Amino acid sequence: MLSMAPDMECVGQARNGEEAVQLALALHPDVILMDLHMPIKGGVAATREITSAQPSTQVLVLTTLDDDETVFEAVRAGAQAYLLKDASEDDLLETIRALQRGESRLTPQIARKVMDQFRQLTRSQGAANASMDIASDEKADSGGSGDRRVASAEGLTDKEERVLHFITDGSSNRQIAQAMSLAEGTIKNYVTRIMEKLHANTRTELAIHRSRQGQDA
Repeated sequence: MLSMAPDMECVGQARNGEEAVQLALALHPDVILMDLHMPIKGGVAATREITSAQPSTQVLVLTTLDDDETVFEAVRAGAQAYLLKDASEDDLLETIRALQRGESRLTPQIARKVMDQFRQLTRSQGAANASMDIASDEKADSGGSGDRRVASAEGLTDKEERVLHFITDGSSNRQIAQAMSLAEGTIKNYVTRIMEKLHANTRTELAIHRSRQGQDA
């Protein structure tokens, strides 16, 4: 199917995760279709190695609905798009093209499941931060010294909020720069700061964070 698309070329096919990493490093593909469940080395580990070594390579995960926790781990590993294995040919081809344009894509079913995982993580972190604050207060009351750590993330500026909105819509840095009349390098800096403030590793995580905020509201 991919070889028949006029704007695509299939440069390699791996039988397991370890071979996927080796081929990715040798062939430098623009986009990788990654199965999460593979022998020898799973898709999450392979994705993490590939995106770490080749940040410009975009990973599209193909998954099933019962992969909740594994899909969440794939987000953390650096995958940029997720499709169900029963996705149509048009959906698959368009998602590949979107990744090539620098966009991120999530199906509604996958987004919902990943958001559930983020909620669980947020609750766990909130409990840990609360414990840390109590310990800091007790230390201060007993005359202890040292700076108190701030548990919550910094708020976003108006421009950062606008950039995050564009990211949620799937816009690339170039598209955001054009819409905001700013240099593309400036947008990259904004994205980096937003990721730091929201403790996110990928644009997909940022989009999920924003979706979760809207749903909670």
